[in-house]
Amino acid sequence: MSRAILGRKVGMTQIFDEAGQVIPVTVVQAGPCVVVQKRTAAKHRYTALQIGFDEIAGRKLTKPVRGVFERLELKPQRFLREVRMSAEEVEAYKVGDTIKVSIFAAGEYVDVEGMTKGKGFQGVVKRFHFRGANQTHGTHEYRRHGGAIGCREDPGHIFKGRGMPGHMGHTRVTTPNLKVVKVDADQNLLLIHGAVPGSKGALLFVHKAVKHMAKQGL
Repeated sequence: MSRAILGRKVGMTQIFDEAGQVIPVTVVQAGPCVVVQKRTAAKHRYTALQIGFDEIAGRKLTKPVRGVFERLELKPQRFLREVRMSAEEVEAYKVGDTIKVSIFAAGEYVDVEGMTKGKGFQGVVKRFHFRGANQTHGTHEYRRHGGAIGCREDPGHIFKGRGMPGHMGHTRVTTPNLKVVKVDADQNLLLIHGAVPGSKGALLFVHKAVKHMAKQGL
């Protein structure tokens, strides 16, 4: 059985458990995904499934990508992603099979991977929480500056990792060990306890939690 699925972030809401406690959850439109290609050890030196998500018109794809779907007689998919699996698990699938949200169950843990919200170009105060300069009448254009960045003639360069203004956000982040509260197989919805990376409508890669699988010896 596949260990992962692609989906989109719908948003956040809250539900109540049997004890009446409020549980904040993220709603994810997970799948259905289509098995596009199979990677085998004999041909590719590793085993994996390539899955596709979000059907799209073929004219919106490049000619090489569109040709892959035409050759396989599959409907074009907007997103493609590989899922590493064992050879036995790969053999259980055929090209064209559908992976649905039912591969998950309430109570198990997942890792959710996505792109964080982009913040654009930001200064050191917002980006790295610098204190800034003294807020006095004698301070003019340097209230939110980072201060000196040099280190004398020796070594004569800026050390790697120095906090400076720059692009903030829009980085790939994985939030681990989130609990699946509910699975709605009819509407392809996952309700995950807590927040996940990205804004509404962002693409998410949900896979079974690596650390929990390691504890179980999977």
